[in-house]
Amino acid sequence: MRPTFTIHAGEYLVGTKIDASFPGLRVWVPSSDTGIDLLVTDAQQEKVASLQVKFSKDYLGTSKSSAPIPSIVSGGWWKLNRSKLAASIADYWVLVLYQFQTRQFDFVVIPPGELLARYDHRGVRTDIIQSYFGVSGGRCWETRGLGKADLQKISEGTHVNRHREFTRDLNAWPFPVGGANQRLHLTAAAVTSRQVETLPCGRRK
Repeated sequence: MRPTFTIHAGEYLVGTKIDASFPGLRVWVPSSDTGIDLLVTDAQQEKVASLQVKFSKDYLGTSKSSAPIPSIVSGGWWKLNRSKLAASIADYWVLVLYQFQTRQFDFVVIPPGELLARYDHRGVRTDIIQSYFGVSGGRCWETRGLGKADLQKISEGTHVNRHREFTRDLNAWPFPVGGANQRLHLTAAAVTSRQVETLPCGRRK
């Protein structure tokens, strides 16, 4: 098997986060580009969740002063392709957000169909979807196109918009935590060494 690509920074961050938080799982990199960036299996390699990782562009990535409101503690900017989002075969898309005051990251973990439906409900129909996410007061919002009044409400913790709020998806990994299923979505599948490679940062057999 000859790999044709290497992992990008976002994939590395997601892989190391899963490896540290869920030591009973394994993280794998597909050997070809199929629209899936990472595969996650249990120790027996009998189950798998597929992830598509999107790392933030640099709009909110340099300093907290770049944030649209001071209370934003992490955020990012993405240009998403509607056709790829609609046709995605990944179980989850993972958006990687910068934290401004630490060297840590937040993650929005959401099924691609649900993410697309959120944009559709708001009337976002463009082929390229420009999207800003920010975390304020422990709540996660998609803020693209919001005016100052709405941004102020987010800062105050009074904003209400179910199609823009992604708090339920913030750091909501779909894997067992302490024996409990937080949002488990593992599909039965056999993963062999011919199909995947171990992630350099991850756990190895």
